[in-house]
Amino acid sequence: MRSQTKVTEPRVALDGRAIDAKEVARLLSLSERTVRRLDQEGKLPRPVRIGGSVRWRLEEIQAWLHSGCPERGRWETRRN
Repeated sequence: MRSQTKVTEPRVALDGRAIDAKEVARLLSLSERTVRRLDQEGKLPRPVRIGGSVRWRLEEIQAWLHSGCPERGRWETRRN
C-alpha cells in the first residue's frame, strides 16, 4: 500500500482574494496571535467568516494599510 502525501494549497486561498490570519500577520509583520487580538479589539477590517474559517479580503487589507490603519469603526465609515 502506498502512503499518500497530503498536498496543501497556499493560504492565499479563494483565488488569491482572501487571506487567513497567518497571511495577514505576514503582510503586517506581526504574529498570528497579535492579528487575532487586533481583530477581537476591532482594530482590523472586519473579516469574512466562511463556515469555521476566517478570511480577510486582500484588497481591503491593502487599502486599509494605505489609509493609515484606522480602527474598524472609522474604516467602515470611511469605506461607505
